[in-house]
Amino acid sequence: VQLEEFGGGLVQAGGSLRLSCKVSGVIFGFGDMGYYRQAPGKERDLVATISRVGRTIYGDSVKGRFTISRDNVKDMVYLQMDSLKPEDTAVYYCNYHYDSGTDYWGKGTLVTISS
Repeated sequence: VQLEEFGGGLVQAGGSLRLSCKVSGVIFGFGDMGYYRQAPGKERDLVATISRVGRTIYGDSVKGRFTISRDNVKDMVYLQMDSLKPEDTAVYYCNYHYDSGTDYWGKGTLVTISS
């Protein structure tokens, strides 16, 4: 199983970034997808999830600014991040979650927001 992440980088506050994650080795359509993030010295927190049927959940700090979506044909999940703030700086991890409790993680991609 592989979750390959793309799209991290450095951007100024107020700007936008789009993360994407390619999943292979599992049946993409069977799993819920999500992004989590971990800032230095902090725990890994929920950013957003999208279920098999497209239901979304967002962390309170990103509601109205981030949008998660998935493409069940391309086995991809996307996180559109707008109105970025310095406090969004973190390593972002792609997650595949199956109902049995199985979780797979990407290696993470660094997002840095300058003030």
